[in-house]
Amino acid sequence: METPFFTHLTSVDYEHIYEPAEDTFLLLDALEEDLPYIQRLNPALCMEIGSGSGVVITALAKTLGSSSSYLAVDINTVACKATQGVSHRNGVSVDVVNGDLVSWIRKQMTVDLLVFNPPYVVTDSEEMKGTGVARAWAGGVKGRE
Repeated sequence: METPFFTHLTSVDYEHIYEPAEDTFLLLDALEEDLPYIQRLNPALCMEIGSGSGVVITALAKTLGSSSSYLAVDINTVACKATQGVSHRNGVSVDVVNGDLVSWIRKQMTVDLLVFNPPYVVTDSEEMKGTGVARAWAGGVKGRE
């Protein structure tokens, strides 16, 4: 799976969004390993929760092509804009929703492929509040709050 072009994001952007790091690339590697299965699944809708920079959902869109629809959700408005920019610069269409997890999804909605790299770093519970970049890694008590 080809890593999308995201070099237009700057250190200022990364003050507000999660910079693609080892866990991002590990997730991309895992998706690539499962790519034959994902392609056989022929997903109508692929969704990423917590899209951050948009690298993962954009890589899926570039790999699977226009036979699927792509939806990215992030609580952070700056991350939503970054996801839109990365997908646009890579020539793929990704719809972006500013929201938390899946509380906004209608019961009739069917998601064929859901990708989520949840926050897991052990932090104080206070760090999990708000919509800033800390929400990208802050996992609270034991990293599972």
